[in-house]
Amino acid sequence: MRQKTTNHKTMKTLPKDQQPYEKFLSKGPEALSDAELLAIIIKNGTCQKSALEVSMELLEDREENLLNLYKYSYKELLSFDGIGPVKAIQLKAICELSRRIAQTRSADRIFMYNSDEVAEYYMESMRHLSKEMLVACFFDMKCGFLGDEILANGTLNQAVFSSRELFQKALKYDAGYFILIHNHPTGDPTPSKEDILATRQIKECSRIMEIPLEDHIIIGDLTYYSFRKQEQL
Repeated sequence: MRQKTTNHKTMKTLPKDQQPYEKFLSKGPEALSDAELLAIIIKNGTCQKSALEVSMELLEDREENLLNLYKYSYKELLSFDGIGPVKAIQLKAICELSRRIAQTRSADRIFMYNSDEVAEYYMESMRHLSKEMLVACFFDMKCGFLGDEILANGTLNQAVFSSRELFQKALKYDAGYFILIHNHPTGDPTPSKEDILATRQIKECSRIMEIPLEDHIIIGDLTYYSFRKQEQL
């Protein structure tokens, strides 16, 4: 009877200068391809495939790049040869770390002075989402960022929220003003009729509450729509 082997195909069969670990040490991380960087994280392959080959398969479909790591769910990652529960968790954890790194600021307090800065701050954390999410971010009168709150997680086309809850949170932060942000999973930030109507209604409520709505920003894929910049507020 043939004995079953549990050995993994390794990257050591590659020429020395093509092995991701060796290449990292000799040339630095910037010299590695996306698949090579991913292979370092994955570490081990299967009996038939090296970690580099597993990495290349992960990058082949859908977006055909590292955005696949955001697109694949935990369960979908498990369908790939060489990706077990631990590796799938590690890959999703890396995605979450990248989102948080994108939002990290070195200063003790964050100041945002215009729509570009606000959109940039939220872009990485929201542009990959598969469903709409509505966030309110609150500021003092000197543009100091006080914090944010998720108001709603919706379906692919709609996020339903309570304006009463919105202003309760604004009062909790003692906000001087607030900005609404939500994403369009399609990647196109063009506002829908519902977006425009909801913005007008919230604008009117904010006038009554004397906590101004300064902007409503819709996040697309590396692009955004600002109601204020488009003179819709």
